[in-house]
Amino acid sequence: MADTKREIERKYESDESGLPDLTGAGKVADVLGKGLVELDATYYDTADERLAAASLTLRRRTGGSDAGWHLKFPVAPGVRDEIRAPLSDTVPDELAALVRSRVRGAELVPVVRLRSARDVHHLVDADGTLLAEASVDTVTAERLNRAGGTTRWTEIEVELADDADPALLDKVDKRLRKAGVRPSTSASKLARALEQTGGTRTRSAKPAPPVTAGDHVLAYLREQRDEILDRDPAVRRDIPDSVHRMRVATRRMRSTFRTFGTVLDPAVTTPVATELKWLAGELGADRDQEVLAERLTTALDELPSELVLGPVPQRVASWAAARHGSTRGHLIAILDSTRHQALLDTLDSLLADPPLREKAARKPAKVLAKAVRKDLAKVTRLITHALDLPPGRERDVALHEARKKAKRTRYAAEAAIPALGAPATSLAKSMKSLTSLLGDHQDSVMARHALREFAAVAHAAGESTFTYGLLYGREEQRAAAAEAELPGLWEKIKSGASV
Repeated sequence: MADTKREIERKYESDESGLPDLTGAGKVADVLGKGLVELDATYYDTADERLAAASLTLRRRTGGSDAGWHLKFPVAPGVRDEIRAPLSDTVPDELAALVRSRVRGAELVPVVRLRSARDVHHLVDADGTLLAEASVDTVTAERLNRAGGTTRWTEIEVELADDADPALLDKVDKRLRKAGVRPSTSASKLARALEQTGGTRTRSAKPAPPVTAGDHVLAYLREQRDEILDRDPAVRRDIPDSVHRMRVATRRMRSTFRTFGTVLDPAVTTPVATELKWLAGELGADRDQEVLAERLTTALDELPSELVLGPVPQRVASWAAARHGSTRGHLIAILDSTRHQALLDTLDSLLADPPLREKAARKPAKVLAKAVRKDLAKVTRLITHALDLPPGRERDVALHEARKKAKRTRYAAEAAIPALGAPATSLAKSMKSLTSLLGDHQDSVMARHALREFAAVAHAAGESTFTYGLLYGREEQRAAAAEAELPGLWEKIKSGASV
């Protein structure tokens, strides 16, 4: 089974003079030499190096205390999550799955071999507690997948110990710089090896600022495509909020296609939007259940114990666990499906060769503002209609429709922010407030539906339904409060809308 370790480290250029004295850097009371370790790592990627392009590294390493397979995901500068699996001859299935959104149908092949002679030192405090590991690595890199030969260098690596204070790395950094040691210009050994043995497909340089209306729309769409790709492994690892973020990215793309139909040809984007809607629906099965379970659990926790009659917490907890387990298995199957992989290929192709229309070449302010105002007008009609209806199911449905259109307007305003500035930023914030209020209302509708089902099951089992009824009444009050707040919020939004 694979396990995960958060890796926090810094790398430095080094001549062959060894490690400067780090005693007294922060809480470092002593530096203990631990000897020389020989490491031999083979890095895997596709032939066109898609993992390297996404700053991902997959390696098989022997030697040292952590021999095995390692897959590293960037978290922040100098911070990576390392997923480990036992040593084997082929890429472990659990690691291959985590890079499937990048690799898709391509084969993972050896691209670089790194052999390192690592002189290890432990930085310890006055009690002998390990604070960090500092090593001097003499590295020999050999390119395996194309002509490029070999290269050799020496570097210093300082890795924070588990649960140690990250501020220590700043103290060590200051000491190293004072000794004339400078930070490495490469993010990783693999990146340096690829650069020095024939080049690589790396993350694209920061794109030029958008100029035309089409530039702005495409820049926003690329952000969402990248978010979908980045969230895929997180969803597979069951990282909190990953499903939600991936689902939102699919919605943003779909909404952008619909809003900016004068920029991108709907004849091309509509079928893609249909596939994005399918993916969002599959993601939603898990996310909606997660939100509802959290809402019901929180509501129960807020009740005095004497008002919880019968096995209510147990029923909610077992329902949540069972639903999550079943939807999660289905969701992983969706991410592995041919349909999902084809969608990712389609998104890449569309962004590489976008179906631009005539207005895409125009200046963005007028084109984007007109599209945003059109979406806002639809929200206005829906809110007005909903507020004219009496409380009840018909109004609930109308408010839910208004919420969906408000989200679309928010995403349109977000895409237009670089071109329209403050007015678009203000509208995006206003729409976020509106969708938050309407979202709480819709969550109340769904919670009441679930509570009716719980009560029916409890009644059939001869249990008290008192608590379910009490929670139902509280949800009714929350929905009524949201409906009472809506007119004032909407008037405030209308008075401030100026795109």
